[in-house]
Amino acid sequence: MSELIIIIEETSQNMEVVVSEITSCVNVIVGEESNPEETIVLDNRVIVKQASDFGTIDSTKEYFLDGVIDMGSTSIEVPVGGLYISGYNFDVSGLVSTEDNYTLFTSPVGGSGNVLLSDFYVDVSGASSQVYDLSSNTGFGAIEVSRINWNNCTSLGTIFNYRQGLESGTGRFGGTPELTLDGEWVGGYFIDTCIVRGLSDGNYSLYKAGGTFTMASRFRTNQNVDLNASVSFFDFSPANIINTSTLQLTGCIITRNGVLDSTDTNITPNIDATDPKSIWKDNIGIHNTFVGGTLTVSSEVATEISTQGTFVDLAGTFDTSSLSHFDSPANGQLRHLGDTPRDYNVFITGTFDSVANDDIRVKIVVWDDSASTFVDYKSVQKVVNNLSGGRDVAFYSFPARVVLDLNDYVKIQVANMSNPNDITAELTTEINIGGRS
Repeated sequence: MSELIIIIEETSQNMEVVVSEITSCVNVIVGEESNPEETIVLDNRVIVKQASDFGTIDSTKEYFLDGVIDMGSTSIEVPVGGLYISGYNFDVSGLVSTEDNYTLFTSPVGGSGNVLLSDFYVDVSGASSQVYDLSSNTGFGAIEVSRINWNNCTSLGTIFNYRQGLESGTGRFGGTPELTLDGEWVGGYFIDTCIVRGLSDGNYSLYKAGGTFTMASRFRTNQNVDLNASVSFFDFSPANIINTSTLQLTGCIITRNGVLDSTDTNITPNIDATDPKSIWKDNIGIHNTFVGGTLTVSSEVATEISTQGTFVDLAGTFDTSSLSHFDSPANGQLRHLGDTPRDYNVFITGTFDSVANDDIRVKIVVWDDSASTFVDYKSVQKVVNNLSGGRDVAFYSFPARVVLDLNDYVKIQVANMSNPNDITAELTTEINIGGRS
């Protein structure tokens, strides 16, 4: 220890007091009077400096990574009570292994409890190695990771039968970091703020459905992802997602080798934005979901009116376009395939031919599948114009707000309120449905 030299003038009147105070201060500085009882001890934290410090996991403790820990071939078995690991940040703290055929986090027979990880990085780069091989012991476990980077990982492995997952502030850099979700997830999986860059190419996906995977709640992400030539974003099929509108992409940016291409079907090879399970909004580099669809008259057929004032279904051949969450089970029908959203705008525009000066009424009708009945919505009546050249028509353009649940459908009916004269919807007459904003 360096010497501390203090010069005190002899003229100081209270020499003993001054010396006593200086000595006290010096003792405090050098620690001679430090009180061991005042030392802060974190009883529920285990400081990890090497792999062996993990030992048998105590679920009542948090394990703190004091630097980068080379795990070698040592795995961490997550007990039924759960595992909690934190670090300084994802630059200073980390778990690494270059061993082949290695798994970082494993489950005992019967499964594991909750897993909470924060503020470190993981680098598991050995051949056939993986980060997770975890199974929930109850089916209600949670795995949550905050400010975690996966660097150069061969695989993120498999998480089986957990209730829910959360990623917040995560990154995937290099390697082939495919994560497989398997089993029945009764909750959801939410990725909030994640960046993906510098991946190795290959035939894999960032998120993959295992053989028994189902998600009962939502899978939601807003990731910023750059894929290589053959890599997919996620490989889910409609059967993996239980409820409509719960595969949610919001504000994502997806590129492949830095290039935006929303027509790239390999980004999500087994599902797209139009599927009833999908709600994709405000994304760049991938299609968005615009719920609704259009029917357009492509072949004119006279609608036979046998009774004045009686409504009948509009005849004609209808082509469909831009169907999303809708199909057309029969000519002239637009059927809702989901149960949310359920509020829609229907817009009718077109030209209807009949006899001059007849009053023609056009009506929007909804089949309510749950009640097994038709519900009348808006109708508009107009007089057929007496135009030159023998073409007598009425022009329609009007909206209506409707409610559509699963398997409800919209159709158009017409009535001649003046005479039993036929009515023909001319070419390009259109029925359009869109989500209500």
